Amino acid sequence: MSNAQRRAYEHLLSRYAIPYAATALELTATFGRSAATILEIGFGMGETTAAIAQSHPEHNYLGVEVHSPGVGSLLKQIEERGLANVRIVQHDAVEVVEHMLAPACLAGVHVFFPDPWPKTRHHKRRLIQPAFVHLLATRVAPGGYLHLATDWEEYAQQMLAVAQAEPALANLADGFAPRPDHRPLTKFEARGRKLGHAVWDVLFRRIAQE
Repeated sequence: MSNAQRRAYEHLLSRYAIPYAATALELTATFGRSAATILEIGFGMGETTAAIAQSHPEHNYLGVEVHSPGVGSLLKQIEERGLANVRIVQHDAVEVVEHMLAPACLAGVHVFFPDPWPKTRHHKRRLIQPAFVHLLATRVAPGGYLHLATDWEEYAQQMLAVAQAEPALANLADGFAPRPDHRPLTKFEARGRKLGHAVWDVLFRRIAQE
């Protein structure tokens, strides 16, 4: 953790972070207003989350990340950019979704570049698995969306297959989706594209079920 990240973590955590608790959040109270809420899982160093939140002040963004340097980095950006629409939970994403989010409370979910766990014996550690995608689908309101992205082709294929197998979700594209405008093109991604590296986006809509 850099000195700047540590300062932000020490001075801003209590202002913008929500302690984990096994009770559902009241999102209007959490953000101090009623607005569509987007869940950002595994925001890393927070550059993408901060950029999206700044571009869409009409939405609330709940970021979930376990690593303190990333939390400190996003806290620093929240302060520098003057963002009022971001809150953070520093805890395991599965437990946060299961216990802190009520059914149909979200307008969307972003999972951008999760750890691909490339070795076959580690694939079971991947976040995008059928049970978790089903859980996410229960937390998204009908008409909301699930947006996944990765730069690992084999993981992208798994993501697409898992999402297609979830009956509460409908693909918004014919297979993989073009990068939506709401996902910023990061410096890392732009550099990778110049080198011929691809990124795959998976974009599904939550459908109403009878």
